[in-house]
Amino acid sequence: MSRRSTHHVDAGRASGPGAGRDGERDASRPRRDRRSSRWDEHRRARRQELTAATIVAIRAHGADVGMSQVAAQARTSKTVVYRHFTDKNDLYLAVCDWVAAVLVGQLQSAMRDASEDPRRTLVSGIDAYLGLIEADPEVYRYVMRPPKLDRPEGEDPVSDLCTVIGDHIAEIISTELRRQDRDTAPAQTWGHALVGMVRAAGDQWLAARPELERETLAGQLADLAWSGLSRTVTPAAASSAS
Repeated sequence: MSRRSTHHVDAGRASGPGAGRDGERDASRPRRDRRSSRWDEHRRARRQELTAATIVAIRAHGADVGMSQVAAQARTSKTVVYRHFTDKNDLYLAVCDWVAAVLVGQLQSAMRDASEDPRRTLVSGIDAYLGLIEADPEVYRYVMRPPKLDRPEGEDPVSDLCTVIGDHIAEIISTELRRQDRDTAPAQTWGHALVGMVRAAGDQWLAARPELERETLAGQLADLAWSGLSRTVTPAAASSAS
């Protein structure tokens, strides 16, 4: 979305890298116009403001929020919204980016606080994911029910979100395996399997809303996951395998 322009100068006044013979700037190497750079920053800031307004609108109107409601929340017009986002899909992807950043940050913080105890780390990570569902159910529904995207196959933003989380979990598992001087190859499988399990259980919890506290659900999922991880990742598992 950035605009690039060639900065024209009079012959004999051009200097520095890119200047051609007789002081003329090589036309194949356009120089960035400072005014254009300032507009790029303005556009980025405006996109962030409109994304934040979209999230507030989702919370108010639900996952099926319309562009008119987004524009009203931002106190602008749909025309202005479309000036900064190609279409509704582009806005959807911006919300996905926001959710990914928030969730991964919460996961990292929760796991860092519990890093001395592997099982507590697992519980904290699961609880952070469920915490997003509990605190922002409509935003979660919005992200997990993407519109039909006119994009190449394999570029599903929900998969991207889950991939980011799965890769983060896989790295934690890999670090532990590496510390034990063991093969780290299964880490990716185990990390993404954990995310799939928690997502499926979280979706069911959100849909049914049973009388089940978030902390209890996190503990139940951790018990199930730990039954496998304690037999594959812990030092005791390494001893039994050797």
